[in-house]
Amino acid sequence: MTEIRLASLQGGAIALGSDTIAAFRQTLRGSLSLPQEPGYDEARTIWNAMIDRHPGAVVRCRGAADIARAVRFAREHGLILAVRGGGHNIAGNAVCEDGLLIDLSQMRSVRIDPVVRSARVEPGATLADFDREAQAFGLATPLGINSTTGVAGLTLGGGFGWLSRKFGLACDNLISADVITAEGELLQASATENSDLFWALHGGGGNFGVVSSFEFRQHSVGPMVLSGLIVHPFARAKEILAGYREVAARAPDELTVWVVLRQAPPLPFLPPEVHGKEVLVFAVCYTDDEASGNRALEPLRALGQPIADVIGMQPYAAWQSAFDPLLTPGAYNYWKSHNFVELSDDLFGILTSYAARLPTPECEVFIGQVGGAINRVAVDATAYPHRGANFVMNVHTRWRDRADERRSIDWARQLFTETAPHATGGVYVNFMPEDETERVPSAYGANYSRLAALKVKYDPGNLFRLNQNVQPAAERPAA
Repeated sequence: MTEIRLASLQGGAIALGSDTIAAFRQTLRGSLSLPQEPGYDEARTIWNAMIDRHPGAVVRCRGAADIARAVRFAREHGLILAVRGGGHNIAGNAVCEDGLLIDLSQMRSVRIDPVVRSARVEPGATLADFDREAQAFGLATPLGINSTTGVAGLTLGGGFGWLSRKFGLACDNLISADVITAEGELLQASATENSDLFWALHGGGGNFGVVSSFEFRQHSVGPMVLSGLIVHPFARAKEILAGYREVAARAPDELTVWVVLRQAPPLPFLPPEVHGKEVLVFAVCYTDDEASGNRALEPLRALGQPIADVIGMQPYAAWQSAFDPLLTPGAYNYWKSHNFVELSDDLFGILTSYAARLPTPECEVFIGQVGGAINRVAVDATAYPHRGANFVMNVHTRWRDRADERRSIDWARQLFTETAPHATGGVYVNFMPEDETERVPSAYGANYSRLAALKVKYDPGNLFRLNQNVQPAAERPAA
């Protein structure tokens, strides 16, 4: 009898006979893929090419029953378990080496109720899946800024984007969730049912179970929104950033302006002499009518002498995918991130110094404007604690040639270190790379101890550990 060997939670490997695998395979509505079998490579390949892991087996789920059976199988045999939704997380925890991978990427249903303005979304859906369906009814939920991102991981980490200053985080708009626990049981979590679990799902990541279905609140948005880019020459970056600081402080919730420092891609509205040169870019989205949006943008447009201003009315779903060409899968990526309450002149000096020596043409630094409705939620109302931050910086290094890896990572780490004195010390959990496990307490701040206690209740054996892991309280090492 042949056997396969899968990674154990206790270290080493566990041998499972072919009859055990065959019996498990028969219970599934989806499929079980072993190495070399159809679907295996598709499931294990994720957005960040730095992650190249080979699970021992992959369950390609078709519904909640498949998830529950896979969780029970992993639990009964003591297997390392990974859960993949959209496969877009920078840390690459969606895939394990030699363990069991639960692949949710084929569960992509999105069902909109336009009367009550809600959406029921499966965990493999991407932002594009969600937005296309919801926008048919003129509705949207705050999500991210890249349409290939998975809804599940984004939401479980908090989730912010163009609509968040007006309508809150993705998780703030969660009405309920169906969750497969570490016991393999299906629970519904909401404000009235398993409310402690529901609290933990608001930013606590994949630590507490596998969500098989999300129910979201929706808002009237679009289908056309005032959005686009203003591109400035890099030579005046510090002056323009100082002006941006004043604009951001007075911006209404409907207006979100992000800053990007990078080399200009060869976009058709930019003169050829700018292509490949450092620029400062404002990425803008306004969620109300065009006339009031143009009035709100007057202070931003008054800054400097831009190279290009391509802000206008366009479909919201198109704006959600505008940055996709800069974030295609298959490149190597490494991130470092800080939260800020304020943006100081000293910080601008550091940022422009590093942006003047980008290690590769695809590297960038962006500053996402948050605040607004996000910060009108109490710190302890959800697992996501960063209700005082007004800006989130992501240092995004990206390269194609392995020879660029060391200098790209070193550049990001050095920039991160120099900007740390200006930051809050907190970090958005979805922006943490795999080598930042020591920052998990900072990601949850004052809410960490409550999450660790809930981990004891819902996953005492830490089956769901391939994430930015909150260890069960009893397992935490002494300080």
